[in-house]
Amino acid sequence: MPHAGPHGTTPHKRIMSTPQRPATTAASPETQATEESAPFLVYAKLVGSVTLWGGTWIAGRYLAQHITPFPAAFIRFAIASIFLLWLTKRVEGRLPGLNRTNWLQLALLGLTGVFAYNAFFFTGLQTTTAGRAALIVAAIPAVLSVYSAIVLKEPFPPRKIAGVLLSFLGVALIVSDGNPAALFDQGLSRGDLAIFGCVASWSVYTLAGRRAMTRFSPHTSVTWSCVLGSLFLLIPALANDLPQVTFHAGWLDWLCFIYLGVFATGMAFSWYYEGVKAVGPSRAGVFINLVPVTAVVLGFLILGEPLSHSLLAGGGMVMAGVWLTNRPVKKRNC
Repeated sequence: MPHAGPHGTTPHKRIMSTPQRPATTAASPETQATEESAPFLVYAKLVGSVTLWGGTWIAGRYLAQHITPFPAAFIRFAIASIFLLWLTKRVEGRLPGLNRTNWLQLALLGLTGVFAYNAFFFTGLQTTTAGRAALIVAAIPAVLSVYSAIVLKEPFPPRKIAGVLLSFLGVALIVSDGNPAALFDQGLSRGDLAIFGCVASWSVYTLAGRRAMTRFSPHTSVTWSCVLGSLFLLIPALANDLPQVTFHAGWLDWLCFIYLGVFATGMAFSWYYEGVKAVGPSRAGVFINLVPVTAVVLGFLILGEPLSHSLLAGGGMVMAGVWLTNRPVKKRNC
């Protein structure tokens, strides 16, 4: 999650183009070395950002086993808000204020992408494994494609239809443990239903974010959505013993909170947008597909989560479907 990513998608479309360098004479050896090393650093940061986002499922799964959802979500985004306020001030030189015109739009981002998403996130991870949850959420691009086709009347060619169907079938394979027909008899578990709530809330956040990005920079929108989302989380967190949770949290809990708030939100977000500015949104966006893969691998290595045949097969179908859904349409020359 940009918090992204939590999750495999990002709503931000306002990308600053990299200014062109003026023509110069022969570059010095030092300049050539810097330019040659730049692509490596850019791609290393992109891989680092999606790895950090994949790790959110591991940290979230650990915290969800003994901390209730609202206090966990509030502490995470209180830390993230403080860090992002500092980061935005450092990057943009100022902290943009809120007014009557923009606060409702940014509040919607905080309500959907922070409050709702993380309530579902920590609730689902109480009973659902990290890898399983991450692969379900990876189907968000398919949901957005269906919405765009029905509501926004965007083109929905056979390739996209196939990608959406493949993604949904992969999710069905995952949540049914390899027997989709059993869903009609047994239904979905409470944890899986909560993770589907993540899909719904992040889809709304993404659609609202597209409009917000026409008016605000990525840092501004993410920072204020975190701040406002934290305020929305405060009352239910207090109602669920926030002071006691804060007092009794262990050092590993705080390590997870700092990881989620500082590294997986602030650092990963910043690195990802450095990559977007350097190589463009299309190339950078490809790396988002590594988030659920990273979550599955880390879940296996750190938490000892099993890698069942249905999980691997369903995950492969989801990722193939997402690739088909997001694959750009080639324009034919007349």
